[in-house]
Amino acid sequence: MSPASTGASTIVDAASSAPVSSTPLSADSRLAPGGPGYRRMSFALFLAGVATFALLYSTQALLPLISTDFGVAASQASWTVAAATGGLALFVLPMSALSERYGRRTVMTASLGVAVGVGMLVPFAPSLGTLVVLRAVQGAALAGLPASATAYLAEEVRPKALVTAIGLFVAGNSVGGMSGRVITGWVAQEWGWRVAVGVIGALAVACAIAFRLLLPAPRHFKAGSLAPRVLIGTVREHLANPLLCRLYAIGALFMTVFGGVYTVIGYRLTEAPFSLPQGIVGSIFLVYLVGTVSASTAGRLVGRLGRRGALYLAGGTTATGLLLSLADSLALVLLGLVLITAGFFAGHAVASSAVSKTATTGRAQASALYQSAYYIGSSAGSTVGALAFHSGGWAGTVCVGVLAVLGVVTITVFGTRAARRETLVAAH
Repeated sequence: MSPASTGASTIVDAASSAPVSSTPLSADSRLAPGGPGYRRMSFALFLAGVATFALLYSTQALLPLISTDFGVAASQASWTVAAATGGLALFVLPMSALSERYGRRTVMTASLGVAVGVGMLVPFAPSLGTLVVLRAVQGAALAGLPASATAYLAEEVRPKALVTAIGLFVAGNSVGGMSGRVITGWVAQEWGWRVAVGVIGALAVACAIAFRLLLPAPRHFKAGSLAPRVLIGTVREHLANPLLCRLYAIGALFMTVFGGVYTVIGYRLTEAPFSLPQGIVGSIFLVYLVGTVSASTAGRLVGRLGRRGALYLAGGTTATGLLLSLADSLALVLLGLVLITAGFFAGHAVASSAVSKTATTGRAQASALYQSAYYIGSSAGSTVGALAFHSGGWAGTVCVGVLAVLGVVTITVFGTRAARRETLVAAH
């Protein structure tokens, strides 16, 4: 693709082998809603989100079957989820550095390629230990996608459309999480959990191929340095930013709730008083569609309530859902899951888009730090939520979730007060 100015010096974007101007293109040249490039980009990243979440959480709805197959407790089986999210959390920052050097599209493509390859090995794991190791490798491979995707959007999409664009990517996450769990639930009921995760691997292969064919070549990417001192300096700069640190903590806490709830819910619904079959339990994850809607409308929510107002609403919605889920009525449990899902995805979309807007340099590292905190929260939620369920039942898992939501609200209140102080200082 041609650079914006023929007189400008160029560098080669390793993701597309196309010359890219070393001088940023005008904001008008970025992708905007309604244009064909925007639609292709949105659908490509939507599919990437589907593949990422379908693979990352492919074992979550199957934990009761995995427990039975390997003869282990819920807290042990939950490591098949925690290992994947933990691997992603550990490798997302190094992968983001690679994307700064070699290009967003290259790193995202490689990440999906390795992850789907490992996904085809997962069904043949002979032991729980092997399964956990494969899942950790799969999570590490997927690490290149989340931070690179948000950095790609921040560079290629007009600023006013950024929240909506990231919301669509997050919506793809919700569809991937939903479809992965629903498909595995019904397939596993007939043919077992191994066939179920194999089907998810095949779905991810199709998504990865379509993603690579559809994603437009980047036009605003500028290659950075892989020098450790540069990376460390960028990370230090981001961690010294109080707003970014608050957003990282909010993402981690929201994901602690979500990881705990959806790791344990299968055990609760297959036990008394519900005693639901595996296929029906998998279908419960259709409530992820609510997350698709709440994530994709996050931009309008921020426009009406502001970022902090949207976070208050997301936290309140999540807490209400947690409390409703304590009932022994299946209808109320389902309503609780709907609210938890809507609140989580809205809060995640708001926080992650705020990170991309706040960071003016090293966006991939800023997004990577958010993703790292986010998936550390997922691993913590999966592990702590399962332990709480083992010791205190569903009420124990809900207690963990409520404490995490209180953390979100506390951080947001602190941020609101800090913003007011800054406004008063500026006024004087």
